[in-house]
Amino acid sequence: MKSFISSLFILLTITSYAQPKKVLADKIVGVVGDRIILKSDIDNSIDDAKRNGQDVPPDANCYIMQQALIRKALVIQSEKDSVPVGEEEIEQDLEQRIRYFIQQYGGKEKLEEISGRTIYQIKEDFRQTVKEQRMADAMRNKIVENIKITPAEVKAYFEAIPKDSLPYFESELEVAQIVLYPKPNRELEKYAQEQLAEYKKQVESGSRKFETLAKLYSDDPGTKDNGGYFEFNRNDRNVDKNFILQAYKLKEGQVSPVFKSQFGYHIIQMISRSGDDMAVRHILKIPPVTQDEVNEAIMRLDSVRSKIVAGVLDFGEAVGKYSEDDNSKFTAGRHRGKDGSSFVTIDELDKGIVQMLDKLKVGEISQPTAYKDERDKQGVRIVYLVSKTQPHRLNMKDDYNRIAQNALEEKKAKHMTRWFEQHIPTYYIMIDQSYQGCNLLDIWLHYATKQ
Repeated sequence: MKSFISSLFILLTITSYAQPKKVLADKIVGVVGDRIILKSDIDNSIDDAKRNGQDVPPDANCYIMQQALIRKALVIQSEKDSVPVGEEEIEQDLEQRIRYFIQQYGGKEKLEEISGRTIYQIKEDFRQTVKEQRMADAMRNKIVENIKITPAEVKAYFEAIPKDSLPYFESELEVAQIVLYPKPNRELEKYAQEQLAEYKKQVESGSRKFETLAKLYSDDPGTKDNGGYFEFNRNDRNVDKNFILQAYKLKEGQVSPVFKSQFGYHIIQMISRSGDDMAVRHILKIPPVTQDEVNEAIMRLDSVRSKIVAGVLDFGEAVGKYSEDDNSKFTAGRHRGKDGSSFVTIDELDKGIVQMLDKLKVGEISQPTAYKDERDKQGVRIVYLVSKTQPHRLNMKDDYNRIAQNALEEKKAKHMTRWFEQHIPTYYIMIDQSYQGCNLLDIWLHYATKQ
């Protein structure tokens, strides 16, 4: 149900434009203070959830109404308490959602065609909704920011779980790594630049199409088959800064000079630009590294490993000082699981790491090993097996941190409930009579103005 609600928010804020809606007389079904909730908001989010394959429960309208009432109350309190929300955060949320649905609908033009709105218009239409969600989240965080959990409370929480309800966990591991990327020699870098300069000349002379050259010669597996086509926003933090800078200089149809990014060398052709949104084609050339360069990186990493094993250098410190892997550099080299924790299962790791772990005991560090990362870039890494649990049922010894986190979340939820019990009577509340049978709304209905 929790994932259903979180998915519904995304659907409510974006996909309500992505499908034609029946034109019906709308009505206000809820009010908190001066904030209204429309029937169409509830209905459209349920319809969109069904269209996107969500398992929608029979009383979904009750859950959505509850979340809407909570959000409105938190927004009002956020304004009263002057809780700050940055415009940059709002913009990032909008960009993230727009990018997701551009991908889902097969491109910016397709999304605009289906919705009948430009990307800019869609963003502006939903800016207030996204801002409200940010305000509600900020207020919720402020309310629970001082809630802590003690060991005694963790123990009591665990002991209250029925023994036959304790979940079973497969073996989990904590794994960290340090990565170095071998540097190609200057001759191969120069050759890659010359290749791209020649492609640029062919496109500008009209003898070859950029799309064709990208399909034939680009080293980017993610865009090669699409002729190098790539959509992004100027404020996207996941895109190389120099790539964005070079693209932003271009006019439609223009091809950039050869330039370097963290991935290799590129040329870009601008397809279209609307404000900060850009659609380009690009060709990436990654200069190959020779075995000599790989061996040199292995020797450097072996020296780092020796310092760690000798106790001269802590693994986490070594990550910060030497590792070139952006994904794990700021997590002390740790891999993150699907739940965001530092514990992962074997199936969440790449095959290369799994093979290295087979030879390690807890606390050991592997020998430097060459590998190809998810971008097919040649790297060298050492892997540290921090800890490993055996398959087991939830228990205080192996899962204390997990239990403590769950106990803390429950304590925060109870605190939020008490907060609402105190504050709901201070707001003007109106709920449509069609929601009278929703048990989830009992406290809201109790204080609601009778219609």
